[in-house]
Amino acid sequence: MQLAVIIFSQKGTLFASADQIQKTIDRYRENAKQVHTDRIDVEQYKEQLRHESANMAKKIEILETLQRKLLGQDLDSCSPKELEDIGNQLEISLSNIRARKTQLFEEQIEQLQEKETLLLMENARLSKQCGAQPLQQSNQVVSYLSSCSKNSDIVETDLYIGLPRMRCL
Repeated sequence: MQLAVIIFSQKGTLFASADQIQKTIDRYRENAKQVHTDRIDVEQYKEQLRHESANMAKKIEILETLQRKLLGQDLDSCSPKELEDIGNQLEISLSNIRARKTQLFEEQIEQLQEKETLLLMENARLSKQCGAQPLQQSNQVVSYLSSCSKNSDIVETDLYIGLPRMRCL
């Protein structure tokens, strides 16, 4: 850090080194130019941000208008070509939605089939453990369950002691 001291006496006499004063004044001018340049850069940056903000606001307005049209609102101002384009876009979107829905259903079916296999294996293991005859196929499970549901009006009131058995009357 450099320091320059300028002293004026009461009579107006100047006490300072001219060399040091000139260096300090030059540094001040240089710094003042830099501050002025920085202010110009900041103003240019602000103007650029204002311009970008205005462009974004226009884009948002266009997207909101398109969204309203896709939702079936404000269609009075649309030309037949615009209506056809909107219809095509909706058909493409619907096709994509249906494809995704089908994919999800197929994945869910696959998971349920895996779960069914695991449950049938567990059922067979437990049936062996209890000494009962295991159900061999899922058809037998479905027929057993349907026969049980047909006879759901019948209520068992007997008391059984021992391992549970499959009972359908």
